[in-house]
Amino acid sequence: MILSVVTPSYNQGEFIERTIQSVLSQNIPELEYVIFDGGSSDNTIDVLKKYQNQLRWVSEKDGGQTNAVNKGLKATAGDIIGWLNSDDIYYPEAFNTVLDFFAKNIEIDIVYGQSNHIDKQDQFMDAYPTEIWDQNRLHQTCFISQPAVFFRRTVIERFGLLDESMNYCMDYEYWLRLSLAGAKFAYIPKVLAATRLYAETKTLGARVKVHSEINDMLKKKLGKVPDRWLSNYGHIIADSWGFPRYKELRFGTCMSLAAFYASLRWNHTISISMLKMLGGFTKSSLRAFFSKKSRPS
Repeated sequence: MILSVVTPSYNQGEFIERTIQSVLSQNIPELEYVIFDGGSSDNTIDVLKKYQNQLRWVSEKDGGQTNAVNKGLKATAGDIIGWLNSDDIYYPEAFNTVLDFFAKNIEIDIVYGQSNHIDKQDQFMDAYPTEIWDQNRLHQTCFISQPAVFFRRTVIERFGLLDESMNYCMDYEYWLRLSLAGAKFAYIPKVLAATRLYAETKTLGARVKVHSEINDMLKKKLGKVPDRWLSNYGHIIADSWGFPRYKELRFGTCMSLAAFYASLRWNHTISISMLKMLGGFTKSSLRAFFSKKSRPS
């Protein structure tokens, strides 16, 4: 089987060589690697030229990350496809593990493994909270780490490309769309990849926008936004307003009000489960607040 890897890129010269090396060092007989760069103005092009005999690359203005991934998907021909952002990496033997799994499980459309969060220096930060496959659970949380996902080309043929209206949660939307359409997922309990986290990443740099887009997407896909995501939105708002979590009462009040607002905004109602969830959180915040107040100075 031929394995194709697509990397969208834009001004990631600091990291992209490590990304490329993690792909090319996988030691599989048939590999197709394409990079679609959005017209980088840093040293990315110099790096790409170093490896132009081992991969294909294009640098031109595009419509953003999702558009770049789709361009790459359409430009490849492999039986199995991976998508790796230009600041993420694969771990050794990831490709052999995935290809072996697909060969032995012909009924599976998509596989995903475990992944880590790493910093700018490739140092381990923590493990991504991956879980075994459960379609209903996927509605509550995105337990699938994008760089640790591989899928058959037939997935694109049957279900289409990524939704280019998505700027932040295009991967989560795709997993949900595929699962709702009947695609077969499987979990490999092995660390396959790593996602790099730092202040400039889209996920960390625009958390309110990220969660707003997720809630919009879930409302469209599921008809309502699950309480867990509404509560997450409340946490993000409280953080963004600068209320430190160690000041429990202030943070808890802000978080609860923001979650109630989110519930009304997206679901036009507040569920009983949401009331119970936030009621319990508020009680624990009050207990912590008065416990501190009662301590002798």
